[in-house]
Amino acid sequence: MVFTGFNPREDESEEFPYKKLTREEAAALRSRNPSLSPWRVVAAQCGLGVLIAAVAWGVTGSRATLYSALYGALVVVLPAALLARGTTGPLSRLSPITSAVIVLSWTAVKMGVSVLMLLLAPRVVESLSWPALLIALVGCMQVYWLALLWRGR
Repeated sequence: MVFTGFNPREDESEEFPYKKLTREEAAALRSRNPSLSPWRVVAAQCGLGVLIAAVAWGVTGSRATLYSALYGALVVVLPAALLARGTTGPLSRLSPITSAVIVLSWTAVKMGVSVLMLLLAPRVVESLSWPALLIALVGCMQVYWLALLWRGR
């Protein structure tokens, strides 16, 4: 027995399980499943980071805690903004392969910038409070989960 593979033109009488959408059907599908802007997620991360820093400052009264929490938020927000900018550019719309390569490349940049910022934290923030930095960092990263809820189903 020789396997010849799948040839969709072997039996022209069978219908494909999908159909091409009309312009109106595509618009209706987009309206039922709206996309979420990555910039909205970055803005939410930024807002939450400022809120966490304000709470940390209110609880401790220490400027070092405030700056540490702000820096922790920045460790998430700045790389996320780089990723959003890189993946929403005109090159990302050329082809699916180009888009995948761009997403992978900017994800690597995002991880590298995050690690570099964490390594530089003790030099950048005077009297660094690691707990405040990490609480803000983890809090801002949780916005990705909230973004899934925003889209809804």
